[in-house]
Amino acid sequence: MAQHNELGKKGEQLAVDYLLKKGYDIIVRNYRFDKAEVDIIAQLKDTLAVIEVKTRSTTDFGNPQDFISPKKIKRLVKAVDEYVNVNNLDVDVRFDIIAIVKQGKIFDIEHLENAFYHF
Repeated sequence: MAQHNELGKKGEQLAVDYLLKKGYDIIVRNYRFDKAEVDIIAQLKDTLAVIEVKTRSTTDFGNPQDFISPKKIKRLVKAVDEYVNVNNLDVDVRFDIIAIVKQGKIFDIEHLENAFYHF
């Protein structure tokens, strides 16, 4: 597996561990619909948190959260709308980003709530 794929998988697991410590229930990982993949769907009380995880080995080219395009956001919104409708959920939905930067052997984790869309 390519090194960036391994870093991405490690980042997603770190994000899950972080969310569990914060009291979230992990509902689905890597949910796919159409051309979208949602990294994590989690729930905290009556809020469904849709989490995009971005992991980078450096910030030389920008912060991890800066690499989410409008096209990706549109796909995520469409996928989550489908998920909520198919599962007949009555919850608030929030889109978050967990940005992770590896600095040596340490991972810096930043959780950005309501990062790009809210409905």
